[in-house]
Amino acid sequence: MRTPLSVVIGAGGTGGHIYPGLALAEALRRAVPDAVISFVGTTRGLETELIPGAGHRLHTVDMIPFDPSLGAKRYLLPAALLKSGAQARAILKEQGAHVAVGMGGYPSAPVIVGARMAGLPSIIHESNAVPGRANQFAARLTNNIAVAFDRSRAHLAGGQNASTVGMPIAASLAHLDRARLREEARRALGVPDGSRLVLFNGGSLGAVRLTEAAVGLAARWRHRDDVHLLIKTGPAKLAETRQRVAYAGAAQVASVVPYLDRMDLAYAAADLVVCRAGSATVAELETVKVPAVLVPYPHAPGDHQTHNARVLSDAGAAHLVPDEETTAERLAALVEPLLADPSRLAAMSRAAGPSTHAQAADLLAAQVLRLSGLPELAHISRDLEYTS
Repeated sequence: MRTPLSVVIGAGGTGGHIYPGLALAEALRRAVPDAVISFVGTTRGLETELIPGAGHRLHTVDMIPFDPSLGAKRYLLPAALLKSGAQARAILKEQGAHVAVGMGGYPSAPVIVGARMAGLPSIIHESNAVPGRANQFAARLTNNIAVAFDRSRAHLAGGQNASTVGMPIAASLAHLDRARLREEARRALGVPDGSRLVLFNGGSLGAVRLTEAAVGLAARWRHRDDVHLLIKTGPAKLAETRQRVAYAGAAQVASVVPYLDRMDLAYAAADLVVCRAGSATVAELETVKVPAVLVPYPHAPGDHQTHNARVLSDAGAAHLVPDEETTAERLAALVEPLLADPSRLAAMSRAAGPSTHAQAADLLAAQVLRLSGLPELAHISRDLEYTS
């Protein structure tokens, strides 16, 4: 009787690490329907909601962030890593894992440590243009490295041998036909006919700076009937933002939502996106070719969001605006001329150019299948690489 493929994926903290991990799991299940996929994270991040919500088992370990702000408490990191690595090794054994995958973020490092302890093959995927500390560490423990952007190679031990696969994204976005879905999407999101839609997407938990600017724009545009704002706030700021929009007399030009569970609809309906520059977001924008204004999170380790944003801004597919300059007035000066000139928006869309991200989940899945050492999966791995 054939032993089912078992893969354990370390991913947690923020959506930027979790969503690519889920996309990889989706690709593995497409290729090997009876594969056993489980995740490792902690009890503190979004993984506690997103991973079970996607139908996958989540194991948790005791791990602390790779964070210099810990100060003197940084001396706790080696002990925490050894403890969580041992916990991960026990999970890998329990799951009968063939391969361990680290998608970045501090919850994924113990999986690579545990795989090293157990003598199991492992692979890491780095999603940012400038790697995070967890993957900089984990890269020293595995010979198998995949990256989303070529420019991250120089920052990883063994990066010269890394394979650039792109960023794994959900199939609904990898194959999105914006034009075909546009009318359905605008109806679903309540976008008035004849209005151009500006989507404010602050990431998994929203972004106060973007929400502030969006409310200011809504007040500025409150008498217009040719523009509409869709503002994603995150649950914590939902009620307050709705009250502020109503108080500004701008409810007719702005819709406020806590989250967007159908990003394919949001991207299909949008004429312009104003958002942070997390690696997953940048990969999605490059793939679906929506013009964007990117506002990098200023406290991201290594300023990696600015480096991510430049992938699109250098190509002319996005405008980069520093966080401290992101006000309603600054955005109005930039956005109003864009909305008034469809040809400029179309040029930005074309500038995104070809993207590897649509095939990234399958390419990474092919590497995982190859590392599994299961001979019956070799042809599936080759097929995924060939068709991608």
